[in-house]
Amino acid sequence: MLGVVRAYSVIDVFTDEPYLGNPVAVVHDGAGLSTEQMQRFAAWTNLSETTFLLAATQPEADYRLRIFTPVLELPFAGHPTLGSCHAWMRAGGTPRGSSIVQECTAGLVRLRVQDRDIAFAAPPLLREGPAEEETIAHAAAVLGIRREQVLDAQWADNGPGWVAVLLEHAEAVLAMRPGFVDIDLGVVGPYPPGAPEQFEVRAFFPKDGVTVEDPVTGSLNAAIAPWLLRRGLARAPYLVSQGTVLGRRGRVHVDRADDGTIWVGGGTVTCVTGQVDL
Repeated sequence: MLGVVRAYSVIDVFTDEPYLGNPVAVVHDGAGLSTEQMQRFAAWTNLSETTFLLAATQPEADYRLRIFTPVLELPFAGHPTLGSCHAWMRAGGTPRGSSIVQECTAGLVRLRVQDRDIAFAAPPLLREGPAEEETIAHAAAVLGIRREQVLDAQWADNGPGWVAVLLEHAEAVLAMRPGFVDIDLGVVGPYPPGAPEQFEVRAFFPKDGVTVEDPVTGSLNAAIAPWLLRRGLARAPYLVSQGTVLGRRGRVHVDRADDGTIWVGGGTVTCVTGQVDL
């Protein structure tokens, strides 16, 4: 049965070059769609996330966003937030105030545009602190590394419930060949001083009984930034490389404002435009 024809885009995020970042599908007008319809379409696109732009329900917000993976709705996610903001602005959206305010299930998220990048203010962590030894040992086992290679591990939950693992250097991160990863895991390792990027990051999560590696992950980078800064491993602003093993060239810019707000951003590029019948 035919539905309503709606504008549709696919935006590549955390890159200035098309097809080297992490894509998000954006339906520009989700009005009238049920949760079931949105979830069905997200399962059909089979991208890591599909989003639906809607009119805001809170007076401070410029628009509302619903974010779906192929199997569930997320309260917040980083690269869908940036890609959807790009699509909203490209379609003529203008902010009411000095910054853009997105309404989503996790609350209100501020965004800003600087040069060619869009950045979001990292939402508060729902859980943080050292991971338990049992969790660390399990993470090392599923990642295919020795327990002693893990220098530190922290809970970094800002919606997606990441466990973040620190290795000695970026080469160790790139060398990993995980088995079945049954929890959401982020792995970070520093590059040598003077390198263009300060860290290599990889992100893994389970889906349909297999391990999925995310090309570039805004929520993870937002969640681990306070930890890296607090430990003195990073100094803001800094640049993260992600997606290297997958043949991508994701670049995530992380900064910290004077008020302590963590800003996470990167380039966004429109790769597909058209219409979808929903």
